[in-house]
Amino acid sequence: MAATFSIESAVRPNILALKPYRCARDDYSTGVLLDANENAYGPALNPSSEAAVNTAGLDINRYPDPHQTDLKNLLCKFRNIPGPEHFFVGVGSDEVIDMVFRVFCVPGKDAVLITPPTYGMYSVSAQINDVEVHKATLTLDGEFQLNVDEIQKQVEAHPNIKIIFLCSPGNPTGSALNHESIRRVLTLPNYKGVVVVDEAYVDFIDANKEGSTATWVTEYPNLIVAQTMSKSFGLAGVRLGVAITTPEIAHYMNAAKAPYNIASTTSRVAQEALQPKGLEILNNHISIMVQERNRLLEAFKSIPALGRVLGTNDANFVLVEVLNKDGKPCNDRAFSVYSDMAKRQGLVVRFRGTEIGCEGCLRITVGTPEENDVVIKRLTEQLS
Repeated sequence: MAATFSIESAVRPNILALKPYRCARDDYSTGVLLDANENAYGPALNPSSEAAVNTAGLDINRYPDPHQTDLKNLLCKFRNIPGPEHFFVGVGSDEVIDMVFRVFCVPGKDAVLITPPTYGMYSVSAQINDVEVHKATLTLDGEFQLNVDEIQKQVEAHPNIKIIFLCSPGNPTGSALNHESIRRVLTLPNYKGVVVVDEAYVDFIDANKEGSTATWVTEYPNLIVAQTMSKSFGLAGVRLGVAITTPEIAHYMNAAKAPYNIASTTSRVAQEALQPKGLEILNNHISIMVQERNRLLEAFKSIPALGRVLGTNDANFVLVEVLNKDGKPCNDRAFSVYSDMAKRQGLVVRFRGTEIGCEGCLRITVGTPEENDVVIKRLTEQLS
């Protein structure tokens, strides 16, 4: 346990003193509701329109549940978390990330630590919130694991670090971080901030490997686990992000959020996905994606001028090197392949060669079997 962590010293003083906005629905939720200045006549939608049919029964002329208790209870069951008091839900994991900044970092004073190569929104959110960024690079041996000694050095050199962001599985690395190393970061001596473990891709980790750290929130008072329904659930369009943490941290995150940040439509779709049939479909899709990921990995071995597949392949994408004629990773050739496939052949992947440790790399999402056939064909044509 992180013996030095204190919620009172970690949270911004103005957030500690914040009196949350009290919604009309906090007082009463049934009866003749004339307390929130809602439109009692209903939505301005053609009753026969697709939008009206799809939102029937949702009372979208009324504000949604500000606490999303039903949704949180379903998430509790799915992630094996004791109760809804451990949750914050937001508009995608990006709102989760931004809310952590707003709760813990004083603009112009505090700092965060990231472990590149990693998700770019940590740095973007830091700049938006006027927060300094320090870095401890992942191991550049192709495995992309934590360098805990370097993280500790950065924490000791910069005591104003309030958040450490760990991405597991990483983006763009695809590597799930070793659990022992995460525990070491959570218990760094004299570190008084929080640790965010971003698990956007956690459901793609093979069952025989170390998976989610979400259940650790009952053990570590400084842990925040960020998840999303955009990836494995296939619900990127509804924008539903989740923070799983201690009730104390969740309290301040919920206090600082907008009153009705989760739309009724988003909540309805997310709750449906968490029903038994939805979870059955989820597990089937994950199984197929893992099989297709393995098929891509095997196919890439026989494509000329493709080098190493980097990372430990724990996400729904593959990070692979494109080589030059000398057999070395080459940004120029990788970018040329990326650009030509997108403009001329209608196949769009992601060039990641500018990320540290990812020279010459393309990040390729695992698609349907038919889409993956196109990937294999196009890369073979480009690199033969």
